[in-house]
Amino acid sequence: MGGGVADLLSSASPSPAKGRPLWQGRTLALLGIVLVAFSLRSAVASLSPVIDHVAGDFPVAPVVIGLIGAAPPVCFAVFGLLTPLVERRFGLERVAVVAIALMAAGLLLRGVTGDSISLLATTAMVFAGVGSGNVLLPPLVKKYFPDRLGVMMTVYSTTMAVSTFLPPLVAVPVADSLGWRVSLGMWGVFAALALVPWLTLVIRERREPVRPVVAELLVPDPTDGVDDLRDAVAASTGPITTTPANPRIFGRLWRLPLAWALALVFAASSSMAYASFAWMPTLLVDIGGVSPATAGFLLSLFAAVGLPCSMLVPVLVVRFQATRPLFFFAAGAGLVGLGGLLLFPTAALALWMMIFGLTAIMFPLSLVLLSIRARTSESAVALSGFVQSIGYGIAALFPLLMGVVHEATGGWQVPLLMLVAALVVACPFGWIAGRRTTIEDEWERRYGRW
Repeated sequence: MGGGVADLLSSASPSPAKGRPLWQGRTLALLGIVLVAFSLRSAVASLSPVIDHVAGDFPVAPVVIGLIGAAPPVCFAVFGLLTPLVERRFGLERVAVVAIALMAAGLLLRGVTGDSISLLATTAMVFAGVGSGNVLLPPLVKKYFPDRLGVMMTVYSTTMAVSTFLPPLVAVPVADSLGWRVSLGMWGVFAALALVPWLTLVIRERREPVRPVVAELLVPDPTDGVDDLRDAVAASTGPITTTPANPRIFGRLWRLPLAWALALVFAASSSMAYASFAWMPTLLVDIGGVSPATAGFLLSLFAAVGLPCSMLVPVLVVRFQATRPLFFFAAGAGLVGLGGLLLFPTAALALWMMIFGLTAIMFPLSLVLLSIRARTSESAVALSGFVQSIGYGIAALFPLLMGVVHEATGGWQVPLLMLVAALVVACPFGWIAGRRTTIEDEWERRYGRW
């Protein structure tokens, strides 16, 4: 499916460099993008499966685990807004080098921590780099591969999906055989390797200055499904922000129900993901009676479901306008999966985790909507900043609240019910987000000329 989408996008994007091999004159950029994309998600998914091993060396309070789980969305929200401002001053490659260095240093240092505070501090360092990397990679792809956007977005998104389910699969076996420090620190090697191509490109650019290629965001045309699909796939790989949002447009979004609906659907999606990465291995060990290695495998199943979702959802939304069916299918699957964990925690854990993993549909769905719920690229940038800042901000609360509630109640029933409540509350907003309109249309109906 990914290849078909990529071919369609490539054929729909004529350029003077059509047919140029990916590696011709840009091998370093290709290698750098793949290594960074791998590190963005492995950084998130590699800690929680071995937290029991870490706790064997020094105490890690549930509140600290909750803060660690909250770190990714907080950093994504904060650095997602700051990075475009810094990038304008220093350039894509230079800021990318700093972000990757932060990520690599944090991942390596996390493997030598000796207490919970330093574990939290190094994790915050990791996600500062990840938050910037989320914003920088899409424009880097557009700069170096303007003739191969479809192929590179498929490579990029597939790499991120693989690096989401691989760490939970191997983290515990490595921790059992070599220790948790090796299990955590080894992911820093990939981030450190990613520095090599980008440092080389920065040095080369200083010696031979070139005018950077400006990659413009595509303006979706409601009458052209291919253009919408191209925007959708680009959006589904991460934030689409390449320039700071227009303050005037950003300010108007606070008054639009559609913008809030999109933000809260995105918040529900992110809350399911980050609460799961923070707590699911510990939860499964406690309620399911499985080993940490099995819990890590089950978390990898949960993450693996996201791979086909990221490939199918853009096509289903653009070609068939299936926003509402997809959202309610995802929410219903999430409720079934959580219900299974609540009522039958010792039976069919793999089935419940895979069904719950279908909530991953909401993530590419939310990001596709950022493209097709705005008329222009300028509006799409503002909408992206609004939705992701609010969504990640709300999602940051769930890992922390689950830790506090678990510590207070001594069980996992109430934290699981919190996730159930989040999905139920999101349902009316999913219905609003499914309206076939744009933020400009909604403003004009309510307030007059956009």
